[in-house]
Amino acid sequence: MRTRILIGVATATLAMFLWPPIPQAPDYHVMADQRTCLGMANCLNVLSNLPFAIVGILGLIATFARRRSHEPALERSERLPYATLFAGVIATAVGSSYYHLAPDNARLVWDRLPMTLGFMGLLTAVIAERVDPQAGRRLFWPLIALGAASVLYWYWSELRGSGDLRLYVIVQFGSLIVVTLILATFESRYTDNPYLIAGLVAYGAAKLFELADRPIFALGGIVSGHTLKHLAAAAAIAFIARMLHVR
Repeated sequence: MRTRILIGVATATLAMFLWPPIPQAPDYHVMADQRTCLGMANCLNVLSNLPFAIVGILGLIATFARRRSHEPALERSERLPYATLFAGVIATAVGSSYYHLAPDNARLVWDRLPMTLGFMGLLTAVIAERVDPQAGRRLFWPLIALGAASVLYWYWSELRGSGDLRLYVIVQFGSLIVVTLILATFESRYTDNPYLIAGLVAYGAAKLFELADRPIFALGGIVSGHTLKHLAAAAAIAFIARMLHVR
């Protein structure tokens, strides 16, 4: 089964690079809700990043919590990946707020870069928990480097006038697909799997909200799909933080 997963991941990655370059959509930075409030441009898209900071802090607390016996609640191979995930979420709150104040490609780097820390941190944690702790330790830094490289490559390609999101797409969606495959294939020594599954479902909902940014805002002009995306993605992290808390 492990071999099948590796073959599937390798095949999907190869297929992505055989696909033509994926450019950044020209209207990507034009959000549906551009209202100003409290003297802040794109107000709700900025303020909706606050939950990321809150759940990120709660996640870090859960990551380094100790049992009543004063022993760490998490194994050493799990603490660093989860700490990276939640630190990346806190950094996303800052980077995404900075981006939404004046959206452009240069600022988008600081939104996407910490997000890749979260994706790679979660992937490494799941590998350490379910596949092999030693494999998780060995893959941690290479995966972190891959995540950062995916954003830097995209921005470099944009500066050259030939934007290419393929590597970033692999990092974001590929990591979540691998996590899902591992959940379906390998048993966990923990009983809190429903929280992780709920987190993945919430993140899937966040991507749907993002795609429906304008239609949702058009329903009544109250809130946009992009704002709801932030809230749903924060909820996804909250489920993972809760998962660690119950351990």
